Order: sequence, then C-alpha cells, then structure tokens
Amino acid sequence: MIHRPKAVFCTFFCAFFSAGALAALPIQKFQLANGAVVHLVESPAIAMLDVQIDFDGGSRRDPPNKVGLAGMTAALLEKGVRAKNGQRGATSVGADEPALDENALGEAWADLGAQFGASAGSDRFSFALRTLTEPDLLAKAVALAARQIAEPAFPDDVWQRDKQKVIAGIKESDTRPATLARRAYSQAVYGGHPYGHELTEAGVANIATADMRAFYQATVVACRARVNLVGAVNRAQAEQIATAMLARLPQASPQAPCSSVPALPPVAEVQPLAEAVQKTIAFDAAQAQVLMGQPGYKRSDPAFFPLLVGNYILGGGGFVSRLMTEVREKRGLTYGVYSNFAPGLHAGAFTVSLQTRPDQAKQALEVARQVVKDFVATGPLEAEVKAAKDNLTGGFALLIDSNRKLLGNISNIAWYDLPTNYLDTWTAQIDKVTAQDVKAAMAAKLQPEKMVTVILGAKP
Repeated sequence: MIHRPKAVFCTFFCAFFSAGALAALPIQKFQLANGAVVHLVESPAIAMLDVQIDFDGGSRRDPPNKVGLAGMTAALLEKGVRAKNGQRGATSVGADEPALDENALGEAWADLGAQFGASAGSDRFSFALRTLTEPDLLAKAVALAARQIAEPAFPDDVWQRDKQKVIAGIKESDTRPATLARRAYSQAVYGGHPYGHELTEAGVANIATADMRAFYQATVVACRARVNLVGAVNRAQAEQIATAMLARLPQASPQAPCSSVPALPPVAEVQPLAEAVQKTIAFDAAQAQVLMGQPGYKRSDPAFFPLLVGNYILGGGGFVSRLMTEVREKRGLTYGVYSNFAPGLHAGAFTVSLQTRPDQAKQALEVARQVVKDFVATGPLEAEVKAAKDNLTGGFALLIDSNRKLLGNISNIAWYDLPTNYLDTWTAQIDKVTAQDVKAAMAAKLQPEKMVTVILGAKP
C-alpha cells in the first residue's frame, strides 16, 4: 500500500479550489476503439494516478445456488496469473512471461510501490490501480495490471484452501445478532431479488474455479468497460493507459464494439411490498436489533436530490435529524438511530436502524415508525430544509478532497451515465430543493403502512 502525507492531498485540493469557491472540475469523456468508455480528471499536482475499471458483473448476477460467486472470483483473482507464451504460431509477440503465484504477485506490486486489486459490489465488478506516474514505474504497473486483468490463474488449490476459510467465517458470522437481523430484513425487503441474497455455507461450497472462469469470461469484456482515471496524466496518456490495461482481453471489432459479444441477461426489478411484514427473532443479547424499511428507489430516479435532502432531515443528519431527536433526545431509547437510502441499478432499500435495550425495543420501534409516518404525511419544515441544504452543501468539498474520493465520484458518474458537469452542479441541485419537493418525493417513495420490521432480541 502506498502511504502519502496528508499535505499531498491538500495540494490536489487546492488545485481545484481557490478563495473558498468551488471551481469547475473538468471531466473529459471519450471512447476507446474497443468500445470502452473513459472518464478522466487531470490532476498534475501529485505524481500519482488512480484508476478504476468497472464491469457489469456484481453480485446481482450471481446464480441463486452460488451466491458469492462474484465476490469469490474477485478475491481469487489476486492469487496469481497464468504463464504467457510469447510465441503464437510462427510469429513472435514478445518474451515468455512466467506464471506468478500469490506471493510473487504481491512482491511484484510491492517492488513497484503500487497497489492493485479487484472487488465486487451489488452491481459492479471492479479493478483499482494506484501507482506513481514516474514513466518507468507507470509503464510496469500498467503492464502488470493488464496481465492480472486478462490472465488470472484462478488456482484451484488456493480456492480449496480459501473456501474453508470463507465457510468458517460464515459460521462465525451466523452467531452474531446483527447478521441474523440483517439477513431476515434483506430477504423480506427484496424477496427473491439478488440484492437480498446472502452468503451461505452451501452456496459457497457449490462454487468451483470453473464457475469463476465462466463468470469472468462473460463479465470482463473490453467493450463493456468503464475506465475512470484521476491523476497526473493528460488525455493522450490516459487513452494509452486505458487501452493498454484492456489490451490483453479479447477485442471486438472497432466498427461494431460488443456486436459479437452475447448480451448479458436482464435482471428483474425489485418488487414493491404488497403488505407490511413483521419478524420477531428470539435472541439473548445485551442489545436488541431493530430494522424497518422497504424498497426505495433507483439511482436514476429524477427525485434523487429531494430524497437526499429529505433523508438528511429524517434520519441521515446525525444529531439534528428528526429520528434522533424523537427516539434518543426526547425519550432516551437509543444511543443512535439512522435512516438511509441505498439506490443502485435497481431500487435499493430505505432502512431505519437502531439498537436499544431489549425491554425498550418495541417502544423504540413504535416511536421511529410514527416519526416516519408523520414525516411522509406532512413533509419537512422550511427551517429544516434550509439547515439540511446548508449542511450538505457545506460538506460537499470533503467528498472530493483527495484523488481517491474524486475517483469514486467520477466512477459513479460513469456508471450511472450522469452528466460530466454533475459535480459542478451538485450544490446548485441541492440549493434548489424546496420543502414541497421533499414532501412529494418522500410520499411517492415511502409507504409506512407497508414496511418490513425486524426485531431481534426484544423482551416483553
């Protein structure tokens, strides 16, 4: 891992901000010949580059009987790369490249002073590279990343070893009250949708390295890549880097990228709840777990900003939120209570969560439920909206005060097809939200009478 002093990040921050005012963030968007879409922010103040490459291959594409396939594939991808023969037929294409096991691969990255990894979320299968931009180091880091992206070994002996660790972790996690409560809640909110799938011993035991290879071949396709770069490179360099990182993958025709690649199957939408669901789980614990919520909204929803402001007022604003005021400050029923939306390619859950003494769980739930019901029915006060907007816009700079944070935002812009001036207009979008906008948006998305409630560990 690369450790950089905090002053380095300040240097980047100051490059885009002056006199306390937000300057435009020039996001460049272009497409490679192989079909991949690239977003770039040039940040020359630091001799460093951060890259994130996203593919449509998150856990929403896990087979129902092999939940965890995307995540396990990402984890095993870091355990080695295959050998590469430099000869193809009678034509030489370069020197032979020996296989690298997990130790050799780790040492190779350490020698470069760089880091590279893969991960899988609900919607995305991602690669991340962080490297210095000194020419020789950069070229070697990009070349090694390209090998790891295109030629993972997926060693079966390592998977058999790691599989047992994963299963042991699942068994241990299944003893925790928070795990049991979350699992019951997710299954009730999402039904059969992949967003609600949970790791199980049987599911992980079903996964073989052959499944990983098949999943990877279908998922990691150059023409579907979203490549995002933030750092000390220009447009021409970014194009070369992005092309090189994907160059070892099978390439589609430049005239019709992805035309010969089978389309990914559609994933059904999250279905709204037909009625209220309440689950009470017996568990002897010092703190009861309380969860309440329902399917919320997709990230593409045009009401994103009113919902962001509304949730801040309801339960996302910490000690200034309505839930915290009513449940904690006035009644002392919990140390903390929060609400949040989790939008993605599909409707992520709206969730109210708290922990409390087992004998207070039912009362805390009733108070929280009434707060949500009242907020949906009457909407916020003008003063609440102003305070929420001031806090959100005042904290905006902290969302992009380092290359890594900025990369996360740029990756979201690319993934959700947001306009390239999204960050430039973010505070203006917040500022124009009205109390009526919040009331209408929350009423359209939330149905307090049809929510899931899970109480684990409550006592009469």
